[in-house]
Amino acid sequence: MSDGHSCTLTRTLDAPAAEVWLAWTTPGQYEQWAHAAAGSVEMDVRPGGAWKSTVVTPDGGRFPLTGTYLDVTENRLLVVGMDVPGRPSPAVMTVELDEPDAGRTRIALHQTCDSAEERDMAEQGSTMLLDGLSAHLAAGAGD
Repeated sequence: MSDGHSCTLTRTLDAPAAEVWLAWTTPGQYEQWAHAAAGSVEMDVRPGGAWKSTVVTPDGGRFPLTGTYLDVTENRLLVVGMDVPGRPSPAVMTVELDEPDAGRTRIALHQTCDSAEERDMAEQGSTMLLDGLSAHLAAGAGD
């Protein structure tokens, strides 16, 4: 159980929610911006569906990740469970999309962690994801 360590990062993107959703749920797009090894991303985007990818770090390290989708509402919500070795339950990240203005999307990533160290790592990883997603969308994702 968590003792209340959590992080929430938000960003407003110059793209409609449907475009952000496709970037996050299409393997070919996801691997372009999420530091994933080519061909490593598989996604069955539905509640109970599995996902996997291999993250490549700037120093060339490779980290396989697996998990399941816990909740899915197209263009609005992804609740993603991530398998963590030695942990009985998955780490959970919630991705919320809101389109306050036509063509702009507010994205919020939220994680509740078991420790301050885990929270700091989650925040660093989420920041990298948002930076990559922002650059991908700015470059004309899906065009």
